[in-house]
Amino acid sequence: MSDHTDAAASAALYERARRVIPGGVSSPVRAFRSVGGTPRFITAGSGARMTTAEGEELLDYVCSWGPLILGHAHPEVVAAAQGALARGSSYGAPTEAEVALCEEVVDRVPGIEQVRLVNSGTEAGMSAIRAARAFTERDVVVKFAGHYHGHSDALLASAGSGVATFGLPDSPGVTEGAARDTVVLPWNDREALERVFAERGHEIAVVACEPVAANMGVVPPVAGFLELLRDLTARHGSLLLFDEVMTGFRVARGGMTEVAGVTPDLWAFAKVLGGGFPLAAFGGRRDIMSLLAPEGPVYQSGTLSGNPVAVAAGAAQLAALDSEAYAELDALADRLVDGLAQACRDAGVGAAIQRANSLFSMFFLADTDAVTVRGIGAVDARDPLVVDFADAGRCDHARFASFFRGMLARGVHLPPSGYEAIFVSLAHTEADVDETVAAARAVLGAD
Repeated sequence: MSDHTDAAASAALYERARRVIPGGVSSPVRAFRSVGGTPRFITAGSGARMTTAEGEELLDYVCSWGPLILGHAHPEVVAAAQGALARGSSYGAPTEAEVALCEEVVDRVPGIEQVRLVNSGTEAGMSAIRAARAFTERDVVVKFAGHYHGHSDALLASAGSGVATFGLPDSPGVTEGAARDTVVLPWNDREALERVFAERGHEIAVVACEPVAANMGVVPPVAGFLELLRDLTARHGSLLLFDEVMTGFRVARGGMTEVAGVTPDLWAFAKVLGGGFPLAAFGGRRDIMSLLAPEGPVYQSGTLSGNPVAVAAGAAQLAALDSEAYAELDALADRLVDGLAQACRDAGVGAAIQRANSLFSMFFLADTDAVTVRGIGAVDARDPLVVDFADAGRCDHARFASFFRGMLARGVHLPPSGYEAIFVSLAHTEADVDETVAAARAVLGAD
């Protein structure tokens, strides 16, 4: 296995980019600030691998931050997108293809009745919140520290992921008024949740959550927490929003709603839904969604919403994701997680590996040499060791940065932040997984 240490071409591109792009990147976590070094500029991707500006291949576990569940440039997805593009890139008019895609979402996800296509997860979350406030005629939104629902002002308070990577609890430019009606609670804290409903239940329009937190690392719900969310919102006349941008169509055919058996009132989707193109959606019960214009008074629109190229790519990707595909994906994740856990044990490195089927995180622990593997799809069904944003912040992010750099030097591309998830794709093979585990053993000093 060759070392990937010379990033001269990427470094030159990065300096060029910094002159015309804030921070040199179009999304903050790409800048490698929390792990150090030079972000790799990518020229191509195929299957499970990407090619850098230096001409080196990287085995990719970022998968465009989750969408590429079939891998890079999957032939069926590419063919679908090319076919749609040849007919026209955008119409600003409805198409049968977007109807069919929405029908597929309704068929897959238990409880969802209507869907509106948008362009990004931020749009999906923002629009779902607007619909919830209109339906309940209330203002207060409850969210959880470390959960990320896009960068709209009201939802950016105490977000995770890139915000956590840069140590920013909130963002300058968000006014006090925009955040006034947002209540932020610790994830998995039953007492705090019950207390806020006891005190302000009559004011709460919606509780928004990632049913598995994946923007502070992967932090599954503790036993009974999603059920408690459903019970409290129903009893107080509030709505429950599952942000399945990360988990939707990845953890199962019907996402976390299928896995958990808990049905919210509203959903947000993106990533896997778009097949690698800018496509997202929000949906929910018919009585809520019927408030949207032109049927109702809640305005939401987008010139490129339901873009035919993105819709074609997303539909092709979903068509490939049947029960056999999910079984194969989970088996690959089993092999990788088990191998990484054993590498940590053999090296005497403490870690909490937490997963939701084919996405997982490695939380390094400075105060122990114990290794746990917990979460959805894990053999150990006990509650996760890292249960909230504060726990995630106390993990050994310096060790993760060192691990990231060592893996990159060996040609393995991991997310450049300990607050992000690692994604397995159907393009990965058992040989790829074994190569990754071998690299991890070398980096951790397990051999």
